[in-house]
Amino acid sequence: MNQTTLWNTSNNCSISEFKHSVYPAAYLFILTFGLIGNLISLFFFVSLWKRKMMFSPVNILMLNLLVSDLMLVCSLPLRAAYYLMDSHWVFGDITCRIMSYVLYINMYGSVYFLMVLSVVRFVAIVKPFRYIHWQSSQRAWIICFIIWLIVSVASIPLLRAGTYQDKFGKTRCLELDSSVLKTIIVLNRSVMFLAFVLPFAVISVCYIYAAFYLLKLRKARPNQRSQLNHKKSCSLVIIVLLIFLICFMPYHVVRTLFLEAEMDVTKNGYGGSCHYIKRLREAAVITHCLASGNSCLDPLLFLFAGENFMNFWRQNMPRRQSCIIEQNVKVSEKIQTAFI
Repeated sequence: MNQTTLWNTSNNCSISEFKHSVYPAAYLFILTFGLIGNLISLFFFVSLWKRKMMFSPVNILMLNLLVSDLMLVCSLPLRAAYYLMDSHWVFGDITCRIMSYVLYINMYGSVYFLMVLSVVRFVAIVKPFRYIHWQSSQRAWIICFIIWLIVSVASIPLLRAGTYQDKFGKTRCLELDSSVLKTIIVLNRSVMFLAFVLPFAVISVCYIYAAFYLLKLRKARPNQRSQLNHKKSCSLVIIVLLIFLICFMPYHVVRTLFLEAEMDVTKNGYGGSCHYIKRLREAAVITHCLASGNSCLDPLLFLFAGENFMNFWRQNMPRRQSCIIEQNVKVSEKIQTAFI
């Protein structure tokens, strides 16, 4: 289900200039900030491993989310080069097939890792003793393996979409194949429910229930610890919901509308709907860039939810900066572990 460019290559209602200006700029922006944020996070995980030679379950999930983001970020230079060269692919057929495969593994891997993190956090807040009893690094690795297996197997059909020559002699890649559009629409409906609606519903229920629980706990015991947990919970809720509302929701909604419109064009032609199709294709390009941008927002989760991240950051910053942070951030390792 190759949805990378989200338009047909026909001359009618073309948005070639739009995509050739938007995609490279967006990809290079995401590459810059995504690479910086994820490399900083990777430095933290490597240093943590050298010190403790083990990861907590939460940090295991975070590490796998980081690997997923780095996979996408590393594919962006090739994508940007493709559009800078006027949609001419020079990197080979196998590389072309891998591009869409990596995109969807990252996207839906991120969705499921965020869902599992939300469930873990929910259990840690509402049932802390059960969380302490059930938390296990081995279980976390098994869950991560299952997620990778599911998204990898489900994305295998994307490997069928390789390069082809257009009538101008250019090698095309990452384009929507109108000959399998009907199949793509059926797959999109399944993916829409299983890989977006269901995870988003689980995350929303977990966070809403946890937020009310913490608010109730804060009123019953208005101490500094409950206030700290409440603020941290609100920060985590905002970040995760922003990732879904900014990156994933617009993409899935617009992609569904776009595919239905392209099917109608295939059957009935453009007619008088050229302006609508053109605007929908432009919206598809923009929402695709937003979906790719989740790799820039995920590092914020490492800051707010990664165990011992702030303690580690204070220890590895220059002393003057460390003192400034210590005046504003007083989170003990015990509170972090109990909350997460």
